[in-house]
Formats: sequence, C-alpha cells, structure tokens
Amino acid sequence: MAYVTKMASEAAETPQVLKRQLDNNSHIYNKLSEEIEKHDPEFVYIIGRGTSDHAGVFGKYLIETEMGLPVASAAPSVNSVFGKSLRLNRALVFIISQSGRSPDILAQAKMAKEKGALCVALVNDESSPVKDIVDIFIPLCAGPEIAVAATKSYLATLYALLSIVANFTKRSDLHEALLALPTQLESVIASSFVLTAEHLAPLERCVVLGRAFGYAISREIALKMKEVCGIQAEAFSSAEFLHGPISLLNRKTAVIDAHIPDASSSVHKSQIEEVIRRGAQVFPLIEVPLDVHPLTSALIVMQRFYLDIEKAAREMNMDPDSPIGLKKVTETL
Repeated sequence: MAYVTKMASEAAETPQVLKRQLDNNSHIYNKLSEEIEKHDPEFVYIIGRGTSDHAGVFGKYLIETEMGLPVASAAPSVNSVFGKSLRLNRALVFIISQSGRSPDILAQAKMAKEKGALCVALVNDESSPVKDIVDIFIPLCAGPEIAVAATKSYLATLYALLSIVANFTKRSDLHEALLALPTQLESVIASSFVLTAEHLAPLERCVVLGRAFGYAISREIALKMKEVCGIQAEAFSSAEFLHGPISLLNRKTAVIDAHIPDASSSVHKSQIEEVIRRGAQVFPLIEVPLDVHPLTSALIVMQRFYLDIEKAAREMNMDPDSPIGLKKVTETL
C-alpha cells in the first residue's frame, strides 16, 4: 500500500521491524540474561528523553510486574548540568534512544558505566557513540526513521523490552505472544480508523487517561497529540486523575481513553464511567482483540493510534512529517 506521508509509511513498517528483531537479536537477549544473573541488580535505572522516556515508563511497569525489580527514571541534568554522580553499582541501566547522540544521554551512560552499573543500550542508530560505552548494545532494527514523530522506533523499543523480559523470565506464553504480534499488527494496520479528524479538529485540549500499561502509553499518546495535531494534551493515570485534576472537566475537557485489557482493566473502566458521569466527552481507542496477550496489547493500541492521528492531521491541514518548530534529532545538555 502506498502512503501519503513518511509517518504513515514508517508506522506501517512496524510488523517487518519486529520480525527483524526476532531474527537478529535472540543471541543478544540470551547474553543479557546471563549478564543480569551475574550482576544480580537490586534496581533498574532507565535513561531517555521524549518518546524514549515514554518507552521507559512501559519498561517500568513491565520490569516491576514481571521481574520484581524497582525501576527509576533518570533525570539526565543531574549529571550533565549539575555534574553529580550516582551510586549505580547495583543497578541494571537501560539507555533508550533513537539516535543515541544527545550529549546528556551520553553523559548519563558514561557516568553509569564508570559507577559499575550493567549498562544496556536500546538504540536504533547502530553507529551511535553510545555503542562504545555500554556493556550490551541492542539494535532496535527499525531502519531509517525520517518523520519527526517517532512511531516504529517506539514500538520497536517496547518489543525489545518485552523480548528481554520474556527471555530472562522464561515466560513461554509471552514468547509465543511476541511471535504472534507482527501478524496481529498487520491486521490492525488493515483495520478501520478509530480516532478521526471529526473527533480531533474541534479540540484545543484534551486529557489522556490510562491505568498501568495504559498509563504508560498515555504519555506517548499525549506527546503525539501535541506534536502531530497541535492539541494540548496531558496524560494522567485514571486513578490519579480523580485526585484533583478531574476538576478540569468543569471546562469541558475531552478525554481519550487509553484502555488496556490487563489486570487494571476493571478499575480503569470504573474511573472512565465516573468521568462520563461528570459530563466528559470520551473518545475510546481501538478495542484489543481477545486473542492478544495483555502484555502486548499496548502495541496494538499504539499501532492503530499512530495511523489514526497521521490521517487526522492531514485532514486538519497539518504536515505530520514535519511539525512546525521540531526536528528529528534533538540534542540537549
């Protein structure tokens, strides 16, 4: 199928990207599992910015629920601006990046390595200088990503994190789900649009609500609403939203429902019912098929969402490939 924009074309490449990961990275995951066993980390520390940081939120829920290790998100400026080092000798550190070139990310990686952490990079650009810093380099295998809004590289990161956890925990059900996912995503790509310009064009602002893995992807959804559609969007845990931010509904704020059919599903649904009761206009995303594993459901939702907002943006007379004021590689100190 021919796509109008790079964003749509790249998002639709995701099934092939995941197949490349399956073919190329299994030996790396085996090695990493051995290194984790030897290092015996007490916690996980995730370094990333923007979409990569959002992938880290998914990683937090995944690693804490499946591996039992507490996960912290890095504040890169602690090292790159304030010049402080952290005690990371008992840490498993993930550096997540599309390019692996931002000075603050590189500074954090160097600091973590010098402090004795087991350092793992999940990076798309295999010529990245971070490759020479870390213990293990895991290529995302996404290929060139030209559109400013990351799509396939984000989904590839989630898939790599799932593969790491499936390998380490020896979860056969998760491994089988990862094998099935590329074909499932192909079905999603061929499915009907869910979130459309008719929904989005009237909005100046919205709230994205999810719980657990749904909250993890809500951060990325909110970013893409801003980047691609020019809509001010803020992500909340649906539980946290009830603790004050729900007053936003007094100003007719719309809600995007990032529901994931995992263990949090029933409580999330009850909280969505509450915001509807209070008068919110709620836009659901794709309904995940019953045969999809709960831990891979987030990729189903994001695959459809990326294609939905690309089309919506074009119909709103915006350029999804080159949002005004943004560039593909952002280097921060």
